[in-house]
Amino acid sequence: MKLTLIKPNIGRREHSLYVDEGRMEPLQLGILAALTPKDIEVVMYDDRMEEIPYDEPTDVVAITVETFTARRAYEISEEFRKRGVKTVMGGMHVMLIPEEVEEHCDAIIIGDAEPVWETVMRDCQKGVLKKRYEVVQPECPQVNVITRRDIFEGKGYLPITLLQFSRGCNHKCSFCASSVYFKAHHYCRPVEDVVKEIKAQKRKLLFFVDDNIVCNHEKAKELFRALIPLKVRWVSQGSMDMLKDKELMELMVKSGCLGLVIGFESISPDCITEMNKFTNKNAATSMYEKEIQELRQWGLQTWAAFTVGHDGDTMESIRATCDFAIKNKFTFAAFNILMPYPNTPLYEKMEREGRLLYDGKWWLHEEYRFNYCSIVPKNMTPDELTEVSFDCRKRFNSRRSIFTRALDLKTNMRTPYRFLTYLIYNPLFRKEVFKKQGLRFGLKSGETIEE
Repeated sequence: MKLTLIKPNIGRREHSLYVDEGRMEPLQLGILAALTPKDIEVVMYDDRMEEIPYDEPTDVVAITVETFTARRAYEISEEFRKRGVKTVMGGMHVMLIPEEVEEHCDAIIIGDAEPVWETVMRDCQKGVLKKRYEVVQPECPQVNVITRRDIFEGKGYLPITLLQFSRGCNHKCSFCASSVYFKAHHYCRPVEDVVKEIKAQKRKLLFFVDDNIVCNHEKAKELFRALIPLKVRWVSQGSMDMLKDKELMELMVKSGCLGLVIGFESISPDCITEMNKFTNKNAATSMYEKEIQELRQWGLQTWAAFTVGHDGDTMESIRATCDFAIKNKFTFAAFNILMPYPNTPLYEKMEREGRLLYDGKWWLHEEYRFNYCSIVPKNMTPDELTEVSFDCRKRFNSRRSIFTRALDLKTNMRTPYRFLTYLIYNPLFRKEVFKKQGLRFGLKSGETIEE
């Protein structure tokens, strides 16, 4: 039997598929490849940079689906099903809205695939594929499973190795799809498995794609102690409460951490309360002054993530958020419009209040564009929110901002390596900001895809 793994693209520019120049390895497909029985041939195609050979013989196609790629994933599945090939879908979007997804494929996996993947493959071989495979989340994910990275070769990915130590987060932010997926729980791999995976690949620069690598302080310390002798450099995502644990921070820095994506989300305490981001509540009251100073003292390069469009936001407060990010010389910053992912508390609130745009299904609607507002904000129009968020991204990633933010001796210029990383990736992200804005979802034009 032959299995084809697919990573879908977001969509298209005016007349061509968007090519993601900042693409990273699709880790989830490398894990699926490792889980696949040895007697099954595996190939992988990445829709972000190459044509999918629909007419190439294959027995089953597995597609990972995120909300932003759902429309394109359905198009891909349709092309294979026209040719009589079975398709299986899994991923975050499947958990959020399984009834929709199963209309576009032959089988869905609800939850992490590890416990059922071999069963799914054997059912394919026997011709008895079920419509649904529902998974009980394992307490320890990816046990004794080392990602197959040979399927990534020749795809032009950024030279950074993706892997995971943990999945999920025990916080309950109202807009967070991951919180719904993992039911506000946090699951850790055995540290020895992580070490084994690091040793099985050649790079010294790692990206732990964890939702919150420091969610469990004691387990994070165990990981960091194990990383120290490996002499690697790494980045991940973390939360503000990590700064309360000095031992954790010391071990983090010693283990080779360059910096973290941190969800600042807002500089308004009222907005922080509204979104249930309680790890930030006290810090936001003082505009994160103490926390930013501590991050700089530890020498961490920070990717500050903000969401804009909360009920307490105004045009002025959003512009002030961008000013705040530039002033504090964050290495990177994201200004993400508040998105109502299906079945999140935010979505349910917007639905109750009649504030959802695009028929409540922005991810399928023909008129929706990437980084557009999909709700009715309280203090501005949807178009104004779209425009001000894009303006924040443009200003933060302007050549002037990139130059002034570089001049921070404690973070971006702390070492030649950090400075070089800053100089390489900031222009790349600047380019992607302009390429992605306003992208159509999917490749085909026409009517809205129905459930």
